[in-house]
Amino acid sequence: MNIEKNNVAQIEYTLTNAEGEVMDASDGNPLAYLHGHSNLIPGLENELKGKTKGDKFKITIPAAEAYGERVDALIQTVPNNMFQGVDNLDVGMRFEAQSEQGMHSVEITAIEGDQVTVDGNHPMAGLELTFDVEVIDVRKATEEEIEHGHAHGAGGHQH
Repeated sequence: MNIEKNNVAQIEYTLTNAEGEVMDASDGNPLAYLHGHSNLIPGLENELKGKTKGDKFKITIPAAEAYGERVDALIQTVPNNMFQGVDNLDVGMRFEAQSEQGMHSVEITAIEGDQVTVDGNHPMAGLELTFDVEVIDVRKATEEEIEHGHAHGAGGHQH
């Protein structure tokens, strides 16, 4: 069976950056995803289309087809009183922030006095990513998985 829309694929993978550093890996716990529902970055999902159980490949995905390019407009400096209820702010802390476009995850990148710089870019934005992948299994998705838009069970979403 080939990977195509509304099929669930299980993959083993190792993700490295341009310097060859391992950034993530399935480490014996295959990732299950519902193909065609934007559950993976576009470049990887496109490469998986048509693959079948046992296929192995390595692909380098440009930032634009991964987590996107870095956007300077997503970096802002705000007063520390915007973080109500938080006693100690530290660089590296992540928060959910409300904007006109909805909720966004932001990371504190600098603190100077009462000013806090936050970055709303995805931590992997702007990075070229290399995936070493093995397709472990492919199956038809259940109606419930299609309705929910994600894979259930081992390696997928647990309800």
